[in-house]
Amino acid sequence: MWKLVFGLIMAFGALAAPALAQDADALRRELEQMRKHFEMLRHEQQKALEVMAERLRTIEAVGAVRAATPAPGTIVQAATPSSAPITTAQAPGTMDLLRPREPFKLTTRGPGQLLFDMGIAADFVGNITQRNVDRANAGTFRERENRFFPREIELSLFGQIDPYARGEIVIEAGEEAAGGEIEVHLAEAHLTLLTLPFNTQAKLGRMRARYGWANQLHAHDLPWIDVPLVHRRYFGEEGLVENGLEASWIPGLPFFLEIVGGVFNGDNEVAFGHGKLNQPLLTGRLRTFFELTDQHALQLGASVASGLTGGRGRSTLPGVDARYKYRPATWAHPLVTLGGEAIWSIRADEFETENLTDTDGDGVLDTLLPEAGRRTRHRFGSYAYGEVQPWKRWAGGLRYDYVESALAGREQALSPYVTFWPSEFLRFRVGYKNTFRTQDAGFSTESRARRVDEFFFQASFVLGAHPAHPF
Repeated sequence: MWKLVFGLIMAFGALAAPALAQDADALRRELEQMRKHFEMLRHEQQKALEVMAERLRTIEAVGAVRAATPAPGTIVQAATPSSAPITTAQAPGTMDLLRPREPFKLTTRGPGQLLFDMGIAADFVGNITQRNVDRANAGTFRERENRFFPREIELSLFGQIDPYARGEIVIEAGEEAAGGEIEVHLAEAHLTLLTLPFNTQAKLGRMRARYGWANQLHAHDLPWIDVPLVHRRYFGEEGLVENGLEASWIPGLPFFLEIVGGVFNGDNEVAFGHGKLNQPLLTGRLRTFFELTDQHALQLGASVASGLTGGRGRSTLPGVDARYKYRPATWAHPLVTLGGEAIWSIRADEFETENLTDTDGDGVLDTLLPEAGRRTRHRFGSYAYGEVQPWKRWAGGLRYDYVESALAGREQALSPYVTFWPSEFLRFRVGYKNTFRTQDAGFSTESRARRVDEFFFQASFVLGAHPAHPF
């Protein structure tokens, strides 16, 4: 009996052996596949870690650049000074102050990418006004009344030259007068030295002088359609654009303070015009910034520019400016913006009078002789505006202008406007402007234009990179 049982067991084992061998082979293959899959996952994870590490190094390098060299005039710069006062233990020595700062690392760019940024900004303006204003060429855009025209087409090239300096070139084109003729000119071309001693920077070349707030902005960056009257009358439509040197310093104080000084040729014919460095145009500006709370911010500034006119008379323009923003918590844009500037013009102009004199000695004044002299004129101008932006893509505002000038006597203007942004890079704006003047001097004599009503339309867009705007 037991022989029969043993025989049955041997027969069953012989039959099961091939099946067990097949199961072992299948298990071995599955283990091999799992091993290969694990190796592939480990390789991909290693590559992902390397990419993340490289991105982290790039972000840290960019952060170091922004922390060490904030762009002058931007809100980022306001956060650079330490909020705590410098103590004796923290104060650097004289040699530390004299030693230039360490240059920062340039961000590495991939193959086929430029070593600088490039952007194009285009600004188109249309206006409609009365017939008498058109005949007198007395509108906001003189000789372009009742026209739609390209006001400013701007090509900007900017970036790091090396770890010590950055450069910027701006070429502009636009219609300057009726007839559709487009003029191209060099708007800006300057380099900025970033790592000078005493926490200073220097900019040299052709630039928009840091005088006041609005002068630093190109026309397409302004929050309104046109340039404020006080800037237009005292500096011309292009503003105070000069060739020279400008230096800025941020001292180590418990609050933010920027000190700017400039030395320029003085080529601006409206305000100065002497154009010589032996008697240069000198500019200065103080700017401070306060974060009152997380939602409220205030910027205050004071500026001055002083130089010789073409007739070698002294022209001095002191000014003050203020700007306030309220941004509710969790909002990406301000709800309320208030701002304004005030500028005084103190100018010594040449004049000529005719005086009677006694030429034959009979005691009677009988001959007119011209007599030249200088007379100092004091004028004042300002603007104030408020803007409300209840939605991300819609804003409305109102600006009031007042200025005293030789061109039109006293001028006042009220300008409401509405702005719509379909996207961050495209903007449309409509507005109305009512202007009252006390005289017509300086305009065409064909028609009177003391009261002016104008309707405006503006379309602006940006392609490529665009520098940050001031606060």
